[in-house]
Amino acid sequence: MTRLELKNHQVWRDLTEILENLDANILVQEHLEQCNYQVCGYWDEQDEYYETITLPRTLEAELISSSIGVTHTERFLKLKFSLIADTVDHTKTVSSKAQKLGELVLVYNENLEFVDENWLLDVDSPMLVK
Repeated sequence: MTRLELKNHQVWRDLTEILENLDANILVQEHLEQCNYQVCGYWDEQDEYYETITLPRTLEAELISSSIGVTHTERFLKLKFSLIADTVDHTKTVSSKAQKLGELVLVYNENLEFVDENWLLDVDSPMLVK
């Protein structure tokens, strides 16, 4: 009997190589530029609706997880990012600290074409314009 172990499968090596060469900031920045740094039609966790939320243009993205999905008809790559912005405190000697504004999940098809997005934002952050 042949024992198949996915950990040694070529798909994992290929995915690891793709993720190591992926610039998370570029992917997220391209997406943010296409949506003009706005999230439209956002429902928060308390079921409050926001017609438009504008994000700061100083966002940085950090890849926090990735996964692949396979259905009968399609394959996709799901990338989850943490969205971080620098806040500057002008009352002190110009110091800055990073503030997490939320998370963004981007889904791409097997050709790395954008398919879907999912936002989880800290709507209480003063850095978001609602």
